[in-house]
Amino acid sequence: MTMSTATLRELYEGNTRGAHRFRYALLVFDVATIAFVVVTSFLPLSPWIVACDLAVGLCVLLDFAARLLVSRAPLREFRHLSTWADLVAVASFLAPVVVEGIGFLRILRTLRLLRTYHLLERLRKDSDLFRRNEDAILAATNLMVFVFVMTGIVYATQHNANPAMRTPVDALYFTVTSLTTTGYGDITLPGTTGRLLSVFVMICGVTLFFRLAQVVFRSYKVRFPCDACGLQRHEPDAVHCKACGHLLNIPDEGAY
Repeated sequence: MTMSTATLRELYEGNTRGAHRFRYALLVFDVATIAFVVVTSFLPLSPWIVACDLAVGLCVLLDFAARLLVSRAPLREFRHLSTWADLVAVASFLAPVVVEGIGFLRILRTLRLLRTYHLLERLRKDSDLFRRNEDAILAATNLMVFVFVMTGIVYATQHNANPAMRTPVDALYFTVTSLTTTGYGDITLPGTTGRLLSVFVMICGVTLFFRLAQVVFRSYKVRFPCDACGLQRHEPDAVHCKACGHLLNIPDEGAY
């Protein structure tokens, strides 16, 4: 292993303070990227957007290459959906000619970071807010990603053929009204393909929405695996596992 590869592996997989800061910097970069994607997707294509697309795309490509370089089995990485999501993000940034059609697909990259084991573990340790709301944060992210991905797909497949689909705002409006089953009817997708796409948006969107509602309104539980049966979640003041009765020792910071 070369020194540069060892350094990269430490940054991406290590437990040092510098590695944690590096991965948080990547998270900040992705949040800024998402904000850029959302804002510019509603603006007409201009030279400064193209330049920013190319710059961000190169950064994403370098990050993707680094991840493959530090991986102990690079070819196996292509078995994961997150790897292909990265490739879609890179392609969308480096293809400014069709940026208005597939720009929303860049948001797929957020799934890569939020599903990264090391980042999740670090967030659980560093943020009490994240620990208490982890399921809600992940559910909200999944719903947000679905909305913007489907918006991109709807706009890319309809804006040249459907006169009602003039801007990405129209695609976003159709996606939201479909997944909430409101269905105002002023914008519809014609043809068999359009109807099937509408059905997919409604079924998947409602499922993700109810998942978010479920984790938001259910009672709070801590993540603490039982040594005996493996049950992951328990009431904060639980003494015994409700599944097997095993004695628990859930850390408690105490009341202030």
